[in-house]
Amino acid sequence: MVFDKVSQLIANQLKVSPDKVTMESKLVEDLGADSANVMVLIMDLEDAFNMQVEDSAITSLKTVGDVVSYIEARKG
Repeated sequence: MVFDKVSQLIANQLKVSPDKVTMESKLVEDLGADSANVMVLIMDLEDAFNMQVEDSAITSLKTVGDVVSYIEARKG
């Protein structure tokens, strides 16, 4: 499931407990990500899901749910 993989990557990258990572969690406000964390996370997601995240989409990925939805929409 996409969420499981995404939440694991986020927990590892941001050094937070996996149980803090929910679909509603905001990457910056709730999980403490900064721009460098987000860029590394995007690269990890691209590798994990073998896809390319458009630069224009990065700013719209505010919550874990946004990330999951974005990946699911492109994995087809």
